[in-house]
Amino acid sequence: MTIWFATGNAHKRAELAAILPGHTIRIPADEGAAFDPEETGTSFAENALIKARELRRLTTASGNGTYPHSSAAPVIADDSGLCVDALDGRPGIYSARYGSESGNNTKLSDPNRNLLLLKELGDNPLRSARFVCAMVLLFSEDRFFLVQETLEGEIIREGRGSGGFGYDPILYLPEFGCTVAELPDKEKNHISHRGKAGRAIAKFLDGQ
Repeated sequence: MTIWFATGNAHKRAELAAILPGHTIRIPADEGAAFDPEETGTSFAENALIKARELRRLTTASGNGTYPHSSAAPVIADDSGLCVDALDGRPGIYSARYGSESGNNTKLSDPNRNLLLLKELGDNPLRSARFVCAMVLLFSEDRFFLVQETLEGEIIREGRGSGGFGYDPILYLPEFGCTVAELPDKEKNHISHRGKAGRAIAKFLDGQ
């Protein structure tokens, strides 16, 4: 099955393709289209639905030459981020924009966001945090399946590892003795918040 993934993030696409090996995952960039809808939701789930519905609207628009063969394809969208308990759940839904000035579309690089978070957290002994992923599989405006999963860990004081992306180098997993960025891709896909959500989506697809 061809499935549209509402993202411009190639890392996320690769992860989802590994989680859903029996399907063809396409993103707007495959058709030379930009995709960056305004995320006005107040939760991960709301933002995932906003992105899914917007891409569904684009792919089913009458006479749309950008997506000429996609009207019947379902859409997957996710919204994810890092929630740090000592920071009252921040950066949360603003994880990708963390540290950016209001009204400024320029985003900090992943290493700079990590450094900013570590500086803000400082020596606070409360280090518990988690990645959260809300993922939606949308067939039509009002027909969808939504799941939300987490990956629990602790914020370390200095980043470690070169794998993954985003906040992976600073979320330490005590049960594995390493950061998310130090995990092999296959193992990360198995235990990650996105992996768990994606497998729930896969089970739903298998039951269709």
